Amino acid sequence: MSPEASSEPTGADLIIRSARIVSEDGTVTEPVDIRIAGGRVADIGGVTAHGQSARELDAGGRWVIPGLWDHHVHVTQWARWGERLDVSGCTAPQAVIDRVHHHIEEVDSSSGQQDSRVILGVGHRPSQWSEPASVTALDAVSGRHPVILISGDAHSGWLNSRSLQVCGLEHRTGLVDENEWFAVFARLDEIAPTQTPEFDQVQRAMTAALTRGIVGITDLEFAGAHRVWPERIAAGMIAPRIRAGFYPDALDEVLGSGLPGSGLRTGDPLAHNVLLGPLKMITDGSLGSLTAHCCDRYAPEPHPFGKQNFSGAQIRELLSRATAGGLDVAVHAIGDAAVTEALDAFGVTGAHGSIEHAQLMRRDDLVRMAGLGVVASVQPAHLLDDRAVTERVWADRADRCFLLQSMHRAGVALALGSDAPIAPLDPWLAIDAAVWRAEPGEPAWNAAERLTVGQALFSSTNGAPPLAVGSLGDVVLLDDDPFGVRPRDVRVAATVIGGDPVWSALG
Repeated sequence: MSPEASSEPTGADLIIRSARIVSEDGTVTEPVDIRIAGGRVADIGGVTAHGQSARELDAGGRWVIPGLWDHHVHVTQWARWGERLDVSGCTAPQAVIDRVHHHIEEVDSSSGQQDSRVILGVGHRPSQWSEPASVTALDAVSGRHPVILISGDAHSGWLNSRSLQVCGLEHRTGLVDENEWFAVFARLDEIAPTQTPEFDQVQRAMTAALTRGIVGITDLEFAGAHRVWPERIAAGMIAPRIRAGFYPDALDEVLGSGLPGSGLRTGDPLAHNVLLGPLKMITDGSLGSLTAHCCDRYAPEPHPFGKQNFSGAQIRELLSRATAGGLDVAVHAIGDAAVTEALDAFGVTGAHGSIEHAQLMRRDDLVRMAGLGVVASVQPAHLLDDRAVTERVWADRADRCFLLQSMHRAGVALALGSDAPIAPLDPWLAIDAAVWRAEPGEPAWNAAERLTVGQALFSSTNGAPPLAVGSLGDVVLLDDDPFGVRPRDVRVAATVIGGDPVWSALG
């Protein structure tokens, strides 16, 4: 098979010849044959074809693991991120302004006139600057163009005066953040439509995900993932399995009349390989925008403890409604105060689901989180970006950031992800960050919280253990022993979903 995504599944048996099954402790089997039938592993060992329709993949002694999941993605934003002006790496506001100015000069020069198209940029990190972003300074270089710059953590935007008007926002001197910003973020397609069709952008992103061994994604896109995915699949998109999340503004829609049992429930099918996912709510901000809600002060006025996007009462009310309607929840909580408040709400309501990020935690909450059965949906690659700002503004609590090994030892179920586009949609980067807690050549940050390769790998398989008879037929063939090379260097040879090879580089 050529290295491309396949089309519709055939449903025929798949026999994978001569594959080494990887275990969590790093041991591997001798090469064995694996037969997948009816979407599950039916036989392991000496396997013969069942009928003429059986297909075969020759693993050639390669390593085989369960398929990988990314439990936190904003798919549309990730697909479009690379087509926007990159202002990442700018160490001061003036560097961003210079880059915007240069880009606008190029845009106007190519069109032969100064037009008014919207300029979208991405990637700046204001928490790392010693001076604030200024609307006036951005106005000085933007001419007639509305300019919208999305921060690297996507929790704030730097807009010039024209874009503030376009978005219906009051004038201000600095950034737009949190709930006010999210309302703008959800409207970006309307405000600044792209020339490349969304379908094509998303298909490229999903094909790339398959090449990295991703068999499933929880899509927490702001603009109605539960609505757009059935349309994409009907139009022929080839994608991993999708759990399509939604936000509080769609809760009434999902619940139908609002009475238990009258609407959709988490896990209900929406399309082929698309299920309804959780209710997502963003209860606090982020470290990158200095808005994570913390027990101790760390940020400048007027929000020295960060910001709450929902009060405790609102969180409990939303979790109660979701739970009564058969819905799981995904509660964004980055600061330790936000995590505590989220766990309080889980305890009172009996809700099922996850805390997204759990970046800074009180150690007492680890045991409580495990006891409540709340999943920690964490994105280890964030520690690579947040290390410097943590040491600057959270130095007094840095030892409580990304408590991955402590979570594991406390019995908290871990589900790794990327939060793409905030970090690349690459499970091997997430696994690498969880294991090494540093870029290559750097010392590990809080090394006691490193996960083992096995722990990180099997926290990325949606709870699936090493392959055995009865396992779901979502498997990945690897060119490299994942215990023998650094995780970010692992190469994927083939991705199989439900017994169907959806991507392969094998001959």
